[in-house]
Amino acid sequence: MAEQARKKAAYDDFYKKGSPDEDEYAGLARATFAGGCFWCTQADFEKVGGVVKVRAGYTGGHTENPTYEEVSSGKTGHVEAVQVIYDPRKVSYEQLLDFFWKHIDPTDPGGQFVDRGSQYRSIIFYHNEEQRGAAEASRRAQTNSGSFQKPIATEILPFTKFYKAEEYHQDYNKKNRSHYSYYRFLSGRDQFLAKVWSKDMEIDQARPETAGPAGKYVKPDDAVLRNKLSGLQYEVARKNGTEPAFDNEYWNNKAEGIYVDVVSGEPLFSSLDKYDSGTGWPSFTRPLEPGNIVEKKDFSLFALRIEVRSRHGDSHLGHVFNDGPPPGGLRYCINSAALRFIPKAELEKEGYGQYTGLFSK
Repeated sequence: MAEQARKKAAYDDFYKKGSPDEDEYAGLARATFAGGCFWCTQADFEKVGGVVKVRAGYTGGHTENPTYEEVSSGKTGHVEAVQVIYDPRKVSYEQLLDFFWKHIDPTDPGGQFVDRGSQYRSIIFYHNEEQRGAAEASRRAQTNSGSFQKPIATEILPFTKFYKAEEYHQDYNKKNRSHYSYYRFLSGRDQFLAKVWSKDMEIDQARPETAGPAGKYVKPDDAVLRNKLSGLQYEVARKNGTEPAFDNEYWNNKAEGIYVDVVSGEPLFSSLDKYDSGTGWPSFTRPLEPGNIVEKKDFSLFALRIEVRSRHGDSHLGHVFNDGPPPGGLRYCINSAALRFIPKAELEKEGYGQYTGLFSK
């Protein structure tokens, strides 16, 4: 515990000071990028393996301690940006640059997608000469790649000072999922990226870490599932169905344990995060293993909702809403039929012994 506290204090100090002496702080390094709306750029970089922390903020201008309203006016010289704290032993600066290019439109000098103005233009801010050299080399590579018909407009500038944005902007994609997803969809960002980068969008560094060894959790073929699952389970997990409220197996289950995917067995939720939402379905404030959760836009009811699926089993689980309790404010509304409950006393026997410590008193 003492070592963990020391590392946290070192990180807090590192972030607060913005020290260029990165090696002094537990081997962490820093990178700063502007890619348009910082809600999107922060959400994207948080997916990269080896990234420790991402913060939204403002940089590159002349106004001290700017507010969001001031930066949005375009009069401060600042741009919306993110500061990425990463472990260079797990991900290199060059890999972060590659990831950055694949998540912006580098040919747009007037902003990014639906956000217009100099405060939304794309910039790489270098913290030292090594970063500058790497950034310039990566920009030349993009120019010579043939991926774009227009010239590269992304600037490379020296880093000066980073001002952390207001707290309500931090992790906006998690605090306001529905609004964020709706905004991102309408912005055209993902449509552009999919068109330009296609398969390159699935680079390994962009994938969230998943729980369990590769291949441990798999989806059986359909014939096996039809025999394995009940009619309701198959309808929910494979056909995106919904079970009746207040008439399902786990909506009122108060036992301690974990919930796994009924198809693949991958761990999904814990009883420690389960609460009574009054909806008649099992509700959780957060996943047990975020890497095993996939979220997708769902317009099936003629309004945007965020569907929740399992990563390995590809099971339809339910939806996530932003009307949950603090501090996260999320409600994962999940169908019992898509889950299998493992009581804490059976975790070891069922092969989930790594979670027994969650329930020790």
